[in-house]
Amino acid sequence: MTLTLVDLDQTTRDEMVGEVDDDAASGRLFLSDRLSGLGRSAYPALFRDAVARYDDGWLVVRLSQPGVMNTHEQVVRRGRLVSARIPHTAATTLAEGEFNRFYLRGLCRRALAEGGRMIEVYRARPVREPRPQSVALVGHQLAPGNCSST
Repeated sequence: MTLTLVDLDQTTRDEMVGEVDDDAASGRLFLSDRLSGLGRSAYPALFRDAVARYDDGWLVVRLSQPGVMNTHEQVVRRGRLVSARIPHTAATTLAEGEFNRFYLRGLCRRALAEGGRMIEVYRARPVREPRPQSVALVGHQLAPGNCSST
């Protein structure tokens, strides 16, 4: 299921692409450790395409292709380093999280360019049991100048 992003139009997408390009140029684009070598090389272009033309659901499909995500990762359990299987939701978690983060950054850039209108927090993905911290934020108004580029 893709995120419901109510202001995801071409203007917002253009601002999102600007944020992606800025991060890529400065070496700040997040590359998850769960991406394989192939995934790390393909991710910047895939992510930019998703932001420019598609959505998080499209990105999930691309990240779920064989060989894009690692199958295992090293984790510490009871003080020991062990190999653990990467959750089957890893591609979804990465795609939704990063797409949503850049959507917010793009919205903030857009709001500043259009005179600084406020950004209202809403739930973009319904969940059965939302975290209380998330519920508490819904409806809050944020000044676009308070958006972080990290």
